[in-house]
Amino acid sequence: MSKLTKEEVKHVAHLARLAITEEEAEKFAEQLGKITEYVQTLNELDTTNVEPTSHVLPIVNVMREDVAEKGLDREKVLLNVKEHEDGLVKVPPILEE
Repeated sequence: MSKLTKEEVKHVAHLARLAITEEEAEKFAEQLGKITEYVQTLNELDTTNVEPTSHVLPIVNVMREDVAEKGLDREKVLLNVKEHEDGLVKVPPILEE
């Protein structure tokens, strides 16, 4: 990969809505260039027999079982609301007619 130019850094900063100075663009171009050079060394590794992974640990499904449970009692919930009608919470309108 070629070295990042100051113009490319300024373009990416613009896309990210970041205001950077000329000096910062120069500094970041150098720093990002060193990072990409280092990452390029990973291409030298032989990964022929290495399976792709999405996580470093062999975790399968870590989510809990989706079990329906009884919710809150309606009367208790309505005790905490400012205004209610027919068992429903009344809220101020947010859209005008």
